Amino acid sequence: MSNGVNHLLILKPPPYLEGLIVATCSSGNMGNLPIILVPAICDEDKSPFGNRSVCRTVGLSYASFSMALGGFYIWTYTFRLIKGSAMKFKDIEESEQKAIRSSNSDLEADHKSHLLGAPEETLVKQETGFWRKGVDFLHEILEELRAPPSVGAIIGFIFGAVTWLRNLIIGDDAPLRIVQTTAKLLGDGTIPCMTIILGGNLIQGLRSSAVKPVVVLGIVCVRYILLPIIGIGIVKSAESFGFLPADPLFQYVLMLQFTLPPAMNIGTMTQLYNVGQDECSVLMLWTYLVAILALTVWSTIFLHLLV
Repeated sequence: MSNGVNHLLILKPPPYLEGLIVATCSSGNMGNLPIILVPAICDEDKSPFGNRSVCRTVGLSYASFSMALGGFYIWTYTFRLIKGSAMKFKDIEESEQKAIRSSNSDLEADHKSHLLGAPEETLVKQETGFWRKGVDFLHEILEELRAPPSVGAIIGFIFGAVTWLRNLIIGDDAPLRIVQTTAKLLGDGTIPCMTIILGGNLIQGLRSSAVKPVVVLGIVCVRYILLPIIGIGIVKSAESFGFLPADPLFQYVLMLQFTLPPAMNIGTMTQLYNVGQDECSVLMLWTYLVAILALTVWSTIFLHLLV
């Protein structure tokens, strides 16, 4: 997040794009990409993580846990960023429309007549107490947690944490193992569909030049240079202090999260609030193009450090 804020301070983009830029710098695609990349590395003939079947099973669990936590993060923090950008965009439009209406309706009005409503607005703002703001904030958080990805992650955590619920679904002898089998089949088909949808969204970026090249370059540098270096430092520091297990696959998944391109759901949010769609398409296009090289290079570096 701090890298995204520094990016804003240097480049000074339009106000309605500030949330989008911070979101693309801070929210990675922790959904379908780790689920694709981690098992692919485990399935190699000379996998650096040992037994192929064990690596695939454990790696999928790590990637799934990453996806669940990423869903919480994206649909709370990132969602609020995009929502804030939409509110700024609407405020700008409303202020412009009010200025046009006021100039057309009263050509003889002087500058003093436009300042009469200010004291009343100030008093109204002062009457809003801290308790009311806290209640409104909690209400917004609860509304954001009701998003389908968040609800699904919560249900998954409950079934994973409660032993008797887990034994009902997971395992060869589970009475409701058909639920796990069905979910796996749906997931196997959903991941390619999400990749196709991503490709369709990226095409829109070819038809637009709504973002300055320096903004794109700054986001690429943050996501593929600064964040991976920070990730290596954090993971290695946590390992040295004994906070992480001596599992190279687990540490690889953690480092991989710092190298991923922006989350696909950012584009969904911009379409939901009808703000910054063209800019988001351009940013997604270039960040995912660079991700092809960046993921390859950084994965090689991560494996060299861990194995």
